[in-house]
Amino acid sequence: MRSQFSEEALQKIHACGAVAVLVIDEARNAVPTAKALLDGGISAIELTLRTPAALEALANIKRELPEMMAGVGTILTPEQVQQVAEAKAAFGVAPGLNENVVLAAQKVGLPFAPGIMTPSEIEKAVALGCRELKLFPAEPCGGMKYLKSIAAPYAHLGLKYLPLGGLALENIAPYVESPLLLALGGSWIAKRDMIQKQDWDGIRANAQATREKIDAIRGK
Repeated sequence: MRSQFSEEALQKIHACGAVAVLVIDEARNAVPTAKALLDGGISAIELTLRTPAALEALANIKRELPEMMAGVGTILTPEQVQQVAEAKAAFGVAPGLNENVVLAAQKVGLPFAPGIMTPSEIEKAVALGCRELKLFPAEPCGGMKYLKSIAAPYAHLGLKYLPLGGLALENIAPYVESPLLLALGGSWIAKRDMIQKQDWDGIRANAQATREKIDAIRGK
């Protein structure tokens, strides 16, 4: 079964290497945050539905910075799937595996990566037609060593993983080096308090450091 993501979308996400995970409290901060990330070399984001401002933030970014690949995370209900699809997000992500959410995403054509942490969840996600899976929480559950172990029986299926949770610039190398990886999920790149303080220079610096490290590991 083929991916729910287009080949172009997969290539963009993989080329970026890190998806900046954002918690935005005020929609007015969305565009400056996204611009700082783009200036630093990060062109994919996950706007989490942890605040009421998330969808307005998405609309602002899509209008002002269409070159930013803007997805939405923390999608927990079919109703949120509908809202995210109507807002024309590039993709959707969830921390866990909810069959109703996966089916709703498929119904509206939203490329979707559910969260997994066990072989049983991988099998359920595959049975539902998912080929891109979010490993969450990545570091607390064992990091890259753990991912290699649980992914091994399914290697022939060509699954790709987006690890998130406990990652930082200092520990991303084993992930970036792995062929299992689609991209990293990085909340360290633009932390919530940095966005609240409008620390655009700090966000740009974090994005640039992340870009440089990923490129160096990849030999670019």
